[in-house]
Amino acid sequence: MKSIIRMRMSMHDAHYGGNLVDGAKMLNLFGDVATELLIRNDGDEGLFRAYDNVEFLAPVYAGDYIEAMGEIIGIGNSSRKMQFEARKVIIPRPDLNDSACDVLTEPIVVCRASGTCVVPKNKQRNLIPISQSTVPTSPSGLAFK
Repeated sequence: MKSIIRMRMSMHDAHYGGNLVDGAKMLNLFGDVATELLIRNDGDEGLFRAYDNVEFLAPVYAGDYIEAMGEIIGIGNSSRKMQFEARKVIIPRPDLNDSACDVLTEPIVVCRASGTCVVPKNKQRNLIPISQSTVPTSPSGLAFK
């Protein structure tokens, strides 16, 4: 199961000189991706337990568009092992004018991480897509196992 979000880094996100965005912002995006994955998989937001690896690979600046993606790569009784990647997909071009931007033909990987989330057994609802189920569904289009 995979999830992707895309957002523009604002001046509010810039934390250092030169409008550099704090690397922790990428971890914040990964947390949002993880939450969506847990909701889709378990019907609960769960908790992020720990990152076991984080690599900051390229700078991120205010005005950059970042695509953060993640996937569940392992499922235990209550643990969900996940891996994440953040890519810069659009960059501002202030050298041309104050509103110019370029879509990158090759996204730039700015951060990679992996970690573990948990959903307590008593909160797992084991949601599955409606196309895989013949049982009654919720208004959101998901069915319960």
